[in-house]
Amino acid sequence: MRPARKEGPVPVQSENTLAATPELVISREFRAPRTLVWKAWTDPAHIVQWWGPHRFTTPRAEIDARPGGAVRFEMRGPDGRVYPSTGTVNEAVEPERLVVTTTLLQAGVAIAEIRQTVLFEDRGESTRVTLHAKVLRATDAATAALAGMREGWGQTLDRLASYATTTASDREMVVTRRFHAPIELVWDAWTSAAQLEAWWGPQGFTTTTSAFDLTPGGQWACTMHGPDGTDYPNLITFREIVHGRRLAYSQSGGRVGGPPMRFETIVVFERDEVGTRVTFRALFASAAERRQVIEEYGAYEGAHQTLDRLADHLRVT
Repeated sequence: MRPARKEGPVPVQSENTLAATPELVISREFRAPRTLVWKAWTDPAHIVQWWGPHRFTTPRAEIDARPGGAVRFEMRGPDGRVYPSTGTVNEAVEPERLVVTTTLLQAGVAIAEIRQTVLFEDRGESTRVTLHAKVLRATDAATAALAGMREGWGQTLDRLASYATTTASDREMVVTRRFHAPIELVWDAWTSAAQLEAWWGPQGFTTTTSAFDLTPGGQWACTMHGPDGTDYPNLITFREIVHGRRLAYSQSGGRVGGPPMRFETIVVFERDEVGTRVTFRALFASAAERRQVIEEYGAYEGAHQTLDRLADHLRVT
């Protein structure tokens, strides 16, 4: 673990302090052991892989996960804007409880102070995480950030769910995403050849379809075209179709002239408070095959970019 640099507190401006002190409680269960989820939350090498809402990155994460330890994060938005924060660890009971008080900064000025209490419950092969975020003080400059706090944390925990599950299994790759769209629209986007061509593949890719038969045993034959002109033929064979709820299929293909790939996929569609939650699980025959697809094809990042494109598609559908 890389300890954070100890820094003095940054006082929150007292003028224009918001009267309301928003707080939220979110619980989420992860298919990963508690020790791993704790490490994912407290080790900078893990944190930078998942911290922040969708399309955000966290190039800097420093934490000394001991009482009195310092914390410093820098999130970067899709527009390149940096969102820095500093803080102090108030409590750390590994692997059960972590309490951190964080100060959000804007142009070097503190705009809000938030206490985050995170509980990690052992559920056998899974872990239940409960986050309680309490705004202690805030200025008017923090209004937008606080208004998006629940959505931002929800997306961040989705990213942790994907990362923790994928890290816990040496054969499985998992990506979870929530969409602000009814489940019927999300299902249609995933089961229509015309709509799939509009969003399938990472950023900069296009897709053409040569055959599409959405029936058990039917196939979707398509070619993904990379931004550099490289073609990636793919063949998907549908195994199970439960309308509006679940798709299961086998997928094979790869770059022309490159190593082949093959895996089994299950996509689960669930209604939730924001619209639809989709969980994508790809299971490989061996750890070596999973590692090859992630390293050779950038499959994990590519899957996230593909779901970014689906979110964009749903917004204009």
